[in-house]
Amino acid sequence: QVQLVESGGGLVQAGGSLRLSCAASGRTFNNYAVGWFRQAPGKEREFVAACNWGGSSQYYADSVLGRFTISRDNVKNTVYLQMNSLKPEDTAVYYCAADLQYGTVVATPGHWGQGTQVTVSS
Repeated sequence: QVQLVESGGGLVQAGGSLRLSCAASGRTFNNYAVGWFRQAPGKEREFVAACNWGGSSQYYADSVLGRFTISRDNVKNTVYLQMNSLKPEDTAVYYCAADLQYGTVVATPGHWGQGTQVTVSS
């Protein structure tokens, strides 16, 4: 089992940057692929980014490719999402997710955090 707690959200102006963190508990965290999703008001939750257990393979939604970077530190049991060149349409609650299967974490991960709000003002 793994538990996930996000932090780092907040209010930022368009063009700015934020780094989200996701602290994971559980001694087997290194075995999990991890991902980030987001949900804007009135919209369905959508995939943002994912990486495999070692961080060597990454996958991004087209909407964030080139602006967001996912990374992980398996010593600290933490996943990061560096968000640059933020746009108002990036405003959403961002969720950290994990799953033992990389192919599953991009769609229906088995473990979720509670989310952190990101608001980008124009």
